[in-house]
Amino acid sequence: MASPKPQLGDLIEIVRGPYSHWAVYVGGGYVVHLAPLSKISGIGWSTIGSSLADKARVKKERLCDVVGKDPYKVNNKHDDKYNPFPPSKIVQLAEKLAGHEYFYHVLCANCEHFVNELRYGVSRSDQVIDAVPAAIIMILNLLYKITPKSRS
Repeated sequence: MASPKPQLGDLIEIVRGPYSHWAVYVGGGYVVHLAPLSKISGIGWSTIGSSLADKARVKKERLCDVVGKDPYKVNNKHDDKYNPFPPSKIVQLAEKLAGHEYFYHVLCANCEHFVNELRYGVSRSDQVIDAVPAAIIMILNLLYKITPKSRS
């Protein structure tokens, strides 16, 4: 994924298989991101580990260390819906939060919620919005296939 050089306050989307990890660029090659405390060292951002976490720490780390070998891009995808805060305010708040622990839940308080709150003042995760209906349909399909057989 080719991406322009990040600017202060830009949202960085890091593609990790079926989901993305999100961070906000704070300058000097650093990002601030919400990292679940259940992260297993050496495995990367485990989807299973992330979904089991109930706490996360806000970390300031080098972009290259957070990204590793995964593709990433600048993705300020909601700039057309919401007015972003000034970059200086985004960076100031992100750096102020670094080191703090917060509640974490994959569906309602994840890394994407965190960075959207920093940039726009709106907590939202499109991954969750997109994934939940698909999961419900998959469960209903499974139930439908199981139910007729149990009645025979």
